[in-house]
Amino acid sequence: MMIRQEAPWQLPDGSEVERWVFGAEDGVRAEVLGLGARLQALHAPDRDGRLANVVLGARGPAELLGGACYFGATVGRFANRVARGELPLDGAVHKLASQRNGHTLHGGPDGFATRRWEGEEVRDEDRVGVRFTLHSPDGDQGFPGAVRASVTYLLDRDGALSIDYTAVTDAPTVVNLTNHAYVNLAGEGVGRILDHLIRVEADHYLPVDSELIPFGPPEPVSGTPFDLTRPAGLGGRLSAPHPQLWLAGDGFDHNWVLRANGTGLRRVATLWHPGSGRRLDCLTTEPGLQVYTGNQFDGSLTGPGGAPYPAYAGIALEAQHFPDSPNHPEYPSTVLRPGDEYRSSTVYRFSVDRAEDPETPDCER
Repeated sequence: MMIRQEAPWQLPDGSEVERWVFGAEDGVRAEVLGLGARLQALHAPDRDGRLANVVLGARGPAELLGGACYFGATVGRFANRVARGELPLDGAVHKLASQRNGHTLHGGPDGFATRRWEGEEVRDEDRVGVRFTLHSPDGDQGFPGAVRASVTYLLDRDGALSIDYTAVTDAPTVVNLTNHAYVNLAGEGVGRILDHLIRVEADHYLPVDSELIPFGPPEPVSGTPFDLTRPAGLGGRLSAPHPQLWLAGDGFDHNWVLRANGTGLRRVATLWHPGSGRRLDCLTTEPGLQVYTGNQFDGSLTGPGGAPYPAYAGIALEAQHFPDSPNHPEYPSTVLRPGDEYRSSTVYRFSVDRAEDPETPDCER
């Protein structure tokens, strides 16, 4: 297992962004960037051993602060949406920085995805990677309390990428961190993910309104395109007529309420590409999984391979707490108080199927 620092990227203002590459030279290998503590590339073999980058990324430094700012980034202080930018906490309502629609998305317009995180090499037994740390001051994007956050990427010899988050605060606040990588198991810039199969361990999801804010209690997935309890082709699911798909731009941009299956790290989703044989298992400690199928891509963004990204160019599997949970006391709490520590873990585990069209894909086993 190797790790090395590459030549930094230079942003338009002349500042530099550190880059790290780590993993196996002939196996799963990751590239991470200090801006946004982001996963810029992840190379994985297909059934014939051919490596390909399977996550979408920014074409170059300028795009990191533009339309591609969320690609592979650590998003926060609160991932996903907070309605109207209003954070109720301990009897007070904090006004958060918001996007143009009036809601706060991924921590605000200048959230964690836009920040320079400090990186350091990490090794433990058979894993290697990078730990990034960030100080977020009191009042940052309107959030109360000073927070020190960290995210650690560690890759093992078996192709499992662990993403571990921690955070502490000096005053009551909310914390909800996730990774915003878009995956295409056929390869970055290679068509769309409509030929992928997906399975999600969830019997309920959160319906959303016209501005993608969840409302009311979770609803059963049974009998809807949101039923991913058995392996389902994404193309078939996204072409099914359903008002919730239309609201999200003809695709998924919803939170699935994951089965508890005990406590701790457990498998919650599997993504599988029959053509290449690549399979991705997602494991997490989180209660929710936001699935976003890149419905808003329109070809205006171009990836590092030179191909534009059309709608459905990739799928994001964002393990997190529920969107807008501060405004829904019935949802799992995201409140962090002094003396406590926020901890969250997600694992993306890669493997391959040897048969091109197995009778029972591994994602059902």
